[in-house]
Amino acid sequence: MTEPLILVLDEGTTSTRAMLFTPAGELRGTAQRELTQHYSRPGWVEHDAGEIWDKTVACAREMVERAGGAGRIAAIGVTNQRETVVAWDRATGEPLARALVWQDRRTAAFCEELRAAGHEDAVRETTGLLLDPYFSATKMRWLLDNEPAVAEAARAGRLAFGTIESWLVFRLTDGAAHVSDAGNASRTLLLPLTGATWDSGLCDLFGVPPAALPEVVDSAGQFGTTALFGAWIPICGLAGDQQAATIGQGCLAPGETKATYGTGAFVLANKGSDAPRSRNRLLGTVLHQLGGRRCYALEGSVFVAGSLIQWLRDSLQMIVRADESEELARSVEDNAGVVVVPALSGLGAPHWRAEARGAITGLSFAATRAHVVRAALEAISHQTQNLADAFAADGAEWTELRIDGGMSANDWLAQDIADITALPVVRPDFVETTALGAAMLAAVGAGLHGSLEQACAAMIGGTRRFEPAMANDLRKARLAAWEKALAAV
Repeated sequence: MTEPLILVLDEGTTSTRAMLFTPAGELRGTAQRELTQHYSRPGWVEHDAGEIWDKTVACAREMVERAGGAGRIAAIGVTNQRETVVAWDRATGEPLARALVWQDRRTAAFCEELRAAGHEDAVRETTGLLLDPYFSATKMRWLLDNEPAVAEAARAGRLAFGTIESWLVFRLTDGAAHVSDAGNASRTLLLPLTGATWDSGLCDLFGVPPAALPEVVDSAGQFGTTALFGAWIPICGLAGDQQAATIGQGCLAPGETKATYGTGAFVLANKGSDAPRSRNRLLGTVLHQLGGRRCYALEGSVFVAGSLIQWLRDSLQMIVRADESEELARSVEDNAGVVVVPALSGLGAPHWRAEARGAITGLSFAATRAHVVRAALEAISHQTQNLADAFAADGAEWTELRIDGGMSANDWLAQDIADITALPVVRPDFVETTALGAAMLAAVGAGLHGSLEQACAAMIGGTRRFEPAMANDLRKARLAAWEKALAAV
């Protein structure tokens, strides 16, 4: 009998990919296309939703051909950059404006108005989130207020809002399914952590029409079918990228914690069936929902990680390739006093300072390009340590940290994270855990595995461990220099 395959559509911030997995977790192929980043004003970050769709389909077609035809594909799993908002016309399926990306900060003033009016405590208690431009609801409101086509579609009852997985499923099913899994929905500021669907009071607060929102569904199941690739294929798994990576790391038990280092850095600790309520400016979020039952996570979100290395490459031209950063970091003994605070789009958890901007401090004639690049990598470790302190203060102290994402392939960085956090760091041999987590959900939704635990046992491979080795006095000096630089931005 021919082995069934799982097609994962992994729509990220800088690129979109299609990947083929077996039910044993083996990767059989990858196709990738870069996405255009639109920075029309300072603090604004946009994507072309039509480009996302076209490039996702192009990648998927490559993988369907690699598989030997759509008949070989047992299920599709979708994972996506979270919080990014698309507005489209239900009747035509066409986007009505550019998508507002999770990094976009244009609604900072609106968030401040809501905070000044005393709304943040109630919003945080209901949703587990803070009032920050990062989340989806204020982006939706901005589109309604500033894009005439969006406002007109709302008046005519044709407006559809959704995060990226919602947009892709709508297009894949030719408009038959307008859905969002509970994990993505929990990132909008419109879904109560313990509520089954959108909250009318929150929709009123943010000025978002509930009729434009998708149906909130499980993370694994039957969400519709697509005939786009030559035969009917069911869509069986949905998850935001960080939830998918947590599942792909096998963090299925309370307390297990992972950090994904991609465009940003995101730490999630499994909290089981207990909806988390942070007192240290971390986030409560839905990790997954299966059979209507939710598993939660405590999350710390850092806005700038891999995008800092991309900035060094593309804007400052300090490196030619991203992987050159490891070689440069190893070429010098220390940072020569240089500290990089990567607040290029504000500071995320646990600081939540939308107005903060990046800084390079401690420069002297002794500093070289290598020292600046090393300090940029060190900043990732320092931001991770800030999150470790906040998690511990919330009663979720880490005992080890499982890491993944593109930056985790950097051995120097993995060791530095272990040194600065003073914790063992564990990296899977297969670091693309976001796509793997989506494949696991799709496998469960399609019945290829009976549960996430069974999928975990069958699909997750080996690991490498990094133990802390830095002298304590050096660690303390690094942390003190970081805190001083952080206080100055």
